[in-house]
Amino acid sequence: MPRFSIVVPSHGVAGRLSQALDSVLAQSFGDFELIPVCDAPDAPAADVVTGYAERDSRVTPVYSPPSDGLAGARNTGLRAAVGGHVLFLDGDDVLVPGALAALDARLGETGDVDVLYFEHERTPWWEGEPTNPAAPLLARTPDGAFTPDRAPRLTGVTLPAWSAVYRRAFLTGQDIAFPGGHFTDIGFGGLAALRAERVAALRTVVVRHLLRRQGNRLGLPGEHHAELLDQAELVLTRAAEQDLPADRLTPLFEQLIAAVLKTAAHPRRLRSGRRAFFRRASTLYRRHRPDGYRVPAGSVGVQHRLLASGSYAAFRSLRAANRAASRTAALLPRPRGLRTRLRYAAALRLPLDRNLVVYCAYWGRGYACNPAAIHAKARELAPHLRAVFLVEPDAVGSVPPGVEYAVIGSRKYWQVLARAKYLVNNANFADAVVKRPGSVHLQTQHGTPLKTMGADQATYPVVAAATGSFAKLLARVDRWDYNLTSNRHSTEMWERAFPSTHETLEYGYPRNDVYCTASAEDVARVRKELGVPDGKKALLYAPTHRDYATGFETGPDLAEFCEAIGDDYVVLLRAHYFYDQGSSRGGGRIIDVTGHRSSEDVCLAADGLITDYSSIMFDYANLDRPIVVYADDWDVYRETRGVYFDLMELPPGRVARTPGELAALFRDGSWTDETATSLRAAFRERFCQFDDGRAAERVVRRVLLGEPPEAIPPVIPLAERVPAPAATLVRS
Repeated sequence: MPRFSIVVPSHGVAGRLSQALDSVLAQSFGDFELIPVCDAPDAPAADVVTGYAERDSRVTPVYSPPSDGLAGARNTGLRAAVGGHVLFLDGDDVLVPGALAALDARLGETGDVDVLYFEHERTPWWEGEPTNPAAPLLARTPDGAFTPDRAPRLTGVTLPAWSAVYRRAFLTGQDIAFPGGHFTDIGFGGLAALRAERVAALRTVVVRHLLRRQGNRLGLPGEHHAELLDQAELVLTRAAEQDLPADRLTPLFEQLIAAVLKTAAHPRRLRSGRRAFFRRASTLYRRHRPDGYRVPAGSVGVQHRLLASGSYAAFRSLRAANRAASRTAALLPRPRGLRTRLRYAAALRLPLDRNLVVYCAYWGRGYACNPAAIHAKARELAPHLRAVFLVEPDAVGSVPPGVEYAVIGSRKYWQVLARAKYLVNNANFADAVVKRPGSVHLQTQHGTPLKTMGADQATYPVVAAATGSFAKLLARVDRWDYNLTSNRHSTEMWERAFPSTHETLEYGYPRNDVYCTASAEDVARVRKELGVPDGKKALLYAPTHRDYATGFETGPDLAEFCEAIGDDYVVLLRAHYFYDQGSSRGGGRIIDVTGHRSSEDVCLAADGLITDYSSIMFDYANLDRPIVVYADDWDVYRETRGVYFDLMELPPGRVARTPGELAALFRDGSWTDETATSLRAAFRERFCQFDDGRAAERVVRRVLLGEPPEAIPPVIPLAERVPAPAATLVRS
């Protein structure tokens, strides 16, 4: 039997779960079992956990549906545990180094107590000093093992479940489990403290808790706050049944009522049902108030008296007065120009147009990418919706005939942004755009992240300087309702890079649908438009932007490269969109396609891809055509820009470090050999999970038509997809 069973629920924390698991497996004390609790075998966290279970026999995953909540996940893990003591660790928390050794040593000193409480550190997600809220409480406890009556303020309801380790036989013998619903830590902690006979404290930090940027999910608005009263009622009722002495009941009552009053006085938590909450709380107060109880002094005492008397009107007036005293200036939209600001502010007071969808791609560069693909599918599946595409003045020509548009900064631009029910973007809307209640913002993204993004860029000075204010960036992220991903890797990385409360849609990228739906005729048409000579193999060269470089450089000399590989090839040069100059930089066998509006068309035309670290490799892999990575400055790029994985260990094909190596791959044919094919297959398995040709349909049905998740077409397995045919290469 292992010394410890460590239960780690993982719902919604796949992006940080590895840190939690690593912190456990790196412990110097190794006598434990690690029980990650996943939603299902195919859930995002399950992908993470599977690798750990294969590498370490101490990792034993179990499954609990999201509908059972945190309580259900923990109870499932508890039922699977066989260790002597149980520790509950949230999936975005970590054990500090030496934590298990310290717990084992302390239990050796105190004996097998029912509950061993310990300190924890709350770490701000961005900046600020960590806090240790348990330290003052535990500092007043006896030094050795003790009975609960010697530390009456240690009620269990003010400490999270992961701030203690529990003797498993105690929990099972007393039939103590996590009560269902929200605020389950209050119910569980209170019940455990009531039933415990011997407890102890460890005045050392064991768990480091990362505060989420979006805050504790229990602090979000919603009807779930009524469940706080359920948990308080449960604990106080058990205390009454146990005939708890007054010196223990009084602090328990005060701590629970403090939590209730905090919610009752918080208007953002209870946007409706405040009166009903207050009345239930008042009944709870009167029913469980200890005999001879003396209310606290000051403002808190006033709130106690109002709650005891059921005076909701007076309580509401007190709350309003306190709020008015600390209220800051109201938010005001700030588009440029006084007249424009006033018009936009006026439009924001008008009702939302529930049939209006506003699209934008690449900050207005044109009709392109995922927004364009969603727009096209919406015209088919939701023709009742009016769509307006936002473009810069010089991109008006990219808008297809029949597509309504608005020039960015114009009067129409601000009008449609103020009134639209749906806003779809692959980047971000301007800071001045207000997220209206009832509106739906869909972030489609425009690539799979190899390089660090969002908040993860902060530790890389070169890119951080170019990013600007991270506070403003994350304020834009807070407007998102949905975030689209094309693979599980993206799901995890976006969660880290853009922490907020939006919902992730693992539907694939709509722009990539064409890679499964295009025909040989479509490929031939595009090649003709681009000027690819008949019978020639077209190699797409698409390098990425480098934050540490100024201007665009092609890397290898493309003219020399063409000369070295023979006359059978032409090169399609597509620079990063930052360097779209609208003029050709090629000539002869080099065809500059940087200005072509559709990167999807360019990929269809190419028989193979040469890139460095551009995210185009992830999209192109859907075509199952050869990819070559030219990595002449990988070490510099990795250290300067930051990356999420080592591309040299997981490349989509052959890798070249010098122009000579690059040319040799094409001269001897190894760019398409069995090794290249095997690498590409593994890459596709990992990064082409959801791009099956129906992504746009899924997005339109779920976001614009409001269909439930269970009605959305499932993703077609990778092995069953048939990519668009290449012009000159035959795929096995």
